[in-house]
Amino acid sequence: MAIIRKNCLFAGNEAGGQRLAILYSFAATCKANGICFRKWLEDVLPRLNSTPAGQIDSLIPKGEVK
Repeated sequence: MAIIRKNCLFAGNEAGGQRLAILYSFAATCKANGICFRKWLEDVLPRLNSTPAGQIDSLIPKGEVK
């Protein structure tokens, strides 16, 4: 927890801190499901703009990227 507090000092502002918390949440979800966070990001980021809002749940890490 101390490392996270230290890293959050450099988030810039409250909105930056919230975005950082979201990324930490995705990283923890990937870790819990045995997914490489970097590979998941490389898979999801290019598809983010083309995914309809109704299908955004398909981008959440669920164990499909190894």
